Amino acid sequence: MGKVRAEVQVSAGPVSVFAHLVAIALTTLVLVWVLHFREGLAFRSKNKFKIFNIHPLLMVVGFVIMFGEALMAYKTVPGTRETKKFVHMFLNLIALLCGALGIYAVFKYHIETEIPDLYSLHSWIGISTIGLFCIQWFLAFLTFMFPKAEPFRRARFASWHVLFGILIFFMAIISAITGLVEKFTFLRLGRSQEGLIVNFTGLLLLLFGSSVLLTLLFHKY
Repeated sequence: MGKVRAEVQVSAGPVSVFAHLVAIALTTLVLVWVLHFREGLAFRSKNKFKIFNIHPLLMVVGFVIMFGEALMAYKTVPGTRETKKFVHMFLNLIALLCGALGIYAVFKYHIETEIPDLYSLHSWIGISTIGLFCIQWFLAFLTFMFPKAEPFRRARFASWHVLFGILIFFMAIISAITGLVEKFTFLRLGRSQEGLIVNFTGLLLLLFGSSVLLTLLFHKY
């Protein structure tokens, strides 16, 4: 049993490195999509698509990737447990801020183009994910950071925190993928180059989520 555990522990490192590489590739594809195929980014523009483009960029790169990196922080960040905990909380805060700004951008786009809000499955999953993430972050901050709960309460909350963290992370992955499918269908991308970019972005999201999960599972040993 000791030998098996040692082998699993060694294999966690390469998986986490692979997750980082996928994150870089994912960021590159999203930037190519919104900057090259979708005409760029802007909070104010006569071209309303530039306002919308902020949404997928912040939700994929800012929210999903930062969320995944925060989950892996206990494995990938060197230093004490307190250092890892701080990095974990800080990366999650970045994800929260990016998610909130991304939601603001898409609502702004809908208002200025007179499109109804929250009409699709993607939007329902997305709003639920952001809501649960906010609750998770604030409860964790109060429990683990300030003012801190009693040790036995922190220990009881920790398992639920990890479980719901993974659940919310995969809700974020599902939300991002359904958003890509919705946009692919709306734009009728077909077999175009842009369509390939969107499809590969979806595949990389699945790959990133899987590699983050494997990193967490291997780190458990």
